Amino acid sequence: MKHLAIDSIQRPTLGLLGAEPFRAAMEFARHRLAKSDHAKPGDGHPVVIFPGLGADGKSVATLRAHCRALGYDAFDWGQGFNTGPKGDLDAWLCGLKSKVAELLAGHALPATLIGWSLGGLYAREIGKLMAPRVRQVITMGTPFNAEADHTNVGWLYRLLGGGSSVIDQALSQRLRTPPPLRTTSIYSRSDGVVAWQTCRHEERSSLVHDIEVAGSHIGMGWNRDVLAAVTDRLGQPPGPWRQYVRAQ
Repeated sequence: MKHLAIDSIQRPTLGLLGAEPFRAAMEFARHRLAKSDHAKPGDGHPVVIFPGLGADGKSVATLRAHCRALGYDAFDWGQGFNTGPKGDLDAWLCGLKSKVAELLAGHALPATLIGWSLGGLYAREIGKLMAPRVRQVITMGTPFNAEADHTNVGWLYRLLGGGSSVIDQALSQRLRTPPPLRTTSIYSRSDGVVAWQTCRHEERSSLVHDIEVAGSHIGMGWNRDVLAAVTDRLGQPPGPWRQYVRAQ
């Protein structure tokens, strides 16, 4: 698999980072003023949403409400604030898998896992552990494709590497390897928090898709383009995926 060259990854500018709160607020206002779409009602399959670092279920309330309005049984991960993995990563993920399994108890249809930023890494790893019970994984602004301690994702390495700012090659390879099921990464080149290059798959297949949107990192949970992409992915029928076509 081709790896990103370290010098090819550009740190988000301070201007983009500083403008994140304002841009997110504007995106929220546009969402509130927008007319409801008339997408075909969903099949009711469960959708589990993982919030980003330092966020909880309230941060994904708009996304959750959007999924429910489309006819899906959407709920957040139910673990409160996302403060990052604790202790051994594999043991922590196994614990999270058990909690997700509890959330999905009683649901006959496979689930969609949606993760925002760090939450997207959880969604991808849980997707690997629970593949038979997972329909697809969708990530938003998730920097899974990196291999060195870039300034823009230093928090990721410290969280996953037990406090170290250096991530080993095995873990790097593991994070960039997608689950063995449909996986979509939604990213923005104007993301002020993470480098957009780290949010794209380098090895193409019929199972992975990258969708570019225009917007901030903080506002992805209510960005109209992100919600449109999520709507399309959730409504994908069984069998080969159709390519995403952005509404004009």
